[in-house]
Amino acid sequence: MSVDSKVSKYTNKNKNLLCESVNLRRKIIKNETFTNESDHMDSEYEDVLLEKKYIKELTEKHQEGTKKVPKFLSAALKGLPERWKNWVVRLVFAIIMISAFCVLIAGGPLALMGLVIAIQVKCFQEIMQVGFHVYRVDDIPWFRQLTWYLLCISNYFFYGEYLFDYVGQPLNRIESLQFLIKSHRFISYCLYLIGFTVFVMLLVKKYNTRQFHLFAWAHVAILITVMQSYLLIRNIFDGLIWFITPSLMIIMNDIMAYVFGFFFGRTPLIKLSPKKTWEGYLGGGIATVVFGSILSYFLLQYPYFTCPVDYSEDADRIVIIDCTPGYLYQTQEYIIIIGNFQSIFNIQPFVLHSFSLSIFSSVVGPFGGFFASGFKRAFKIKDFGDSIPGHGGIMDRFDCHVLMATFVYVYISSFIRDVSPQKILTQVYNLKLEEQLSFYYQLENFLASKNLLN
Repeated sequence: MSVDSKVSKYTNKNKNLLCESVNLRRKIIKNETFTNESDHMDSEYEDVLLEKKYIKELTEKHQEGTKKVPKFLSAALKGLPERWKNWVVRLVFAIIMISAFCVLIAGGPLALMGLVIAIQVKCFQEIMQVGFHVYRVDDIPWFRQLTWYLLCISNYFFYGEYLFDYVGQPLNRIESLQFLIKSHRFISYCLYLIGFTVFVMLLVKKYNTRQFHLFAWAHVAILITVMQSYLLIRNIFDGLIWFITPSLMIIMNDIMAYVFGFFFGRTPLIKLSPKKTWEGYLGGGIATVVFGSILSYFLLQYPYFTCPVDYSEDADRIVIIDCTPGYLYQTQEYIIIIGNFQSIFNIQPFVLHSFSLSIFSSVVGPFGGFFASGFKRAFKIKDFGDSIPGHGGIMDRFDCHVLMATFVYVYISSFIRDVSPQKILTQVYNLKLEEQLSFYYQLENFLASKNLLN
């Protein structure tokens, strides 16, 4: 086949790519013959030509939840304009989601942990679904299963070690589980190596580039979903108030930004998301700060939200431990002195901390949504899925929670959390008997020197 005929086979498909075909012609002429390298260029150029086609197919096939109206609402909203119909659907399902969240709060820490895991799995599925459409490797056997395997071993690594710190004491009594506990990181690493080996074995010359892209895509999806869900559960163990307050702040900011933008929005905020306005951004931020203070004061009245979560041997499960509210949750006296002006007021320290959380959720939190909007715009899709009518996919509703989960964890680690006695005890239990005795005598001598044993 001549050089001209080989290039024209592609340029006839899309005249808009004429410039690219000329560049390819020059590369081919420079190489003079069609070697294996030029065949590789042909393959890459074919991908370029087909890219727009596949992106268009992705846009057409991808389900959008914002346009989805359930059957039970279709008849009632039949006469409304499209704009108001979408508003009503969003409102109805926002109320349903908030109500369901309140029910799960009443179910305790285990119910909330289950919710976090369920959201993590669904978000991962939605992100990967976009990846499979973009990189078109559906016909490679076991590749989709490999990504789910990576998700499972990531959960095993993150959650296994942390939960061993809380339920390690009863597990240490079971001799057969000693290796599992002590070698957790090694086992996790070996499991990952299995997945890595399988990936290499699945490599196909025709799809090489796409497979490596999707492999990296899966790791980023795991970082976004598993890591953030892990941090959310870490926050739950510090007290439900550290999970509920930031979550509801993000929800409130999202709702009020939409309301203010819907009724008063005039000034565009960011090009990535044309419907976002300064009016919605500022109105949602102010509403979140006010709501955060009121919510914090309300939750502080109940030890159910402030007491830590821990493993109970009597109940043989993870529960909220009965406690006397700590310093953060009891009213303290503060004095403000500015020159000759002096003011005294009483407030719980957590309310002041919640102010920091509300500022972050108002100012920085929405950028998680802007990032997701840019990601979706890159692939010309409006939503990650259609799980929630009027809202989109699960990832569409929890994109801002990703930043918030990390911030709360870092905030607690930096300003709130002390060393955990439970974690130290778990490490002591893993020592040999003579090492445990040595630890005991050293601790006894130290406490005696401080006159604390009497």
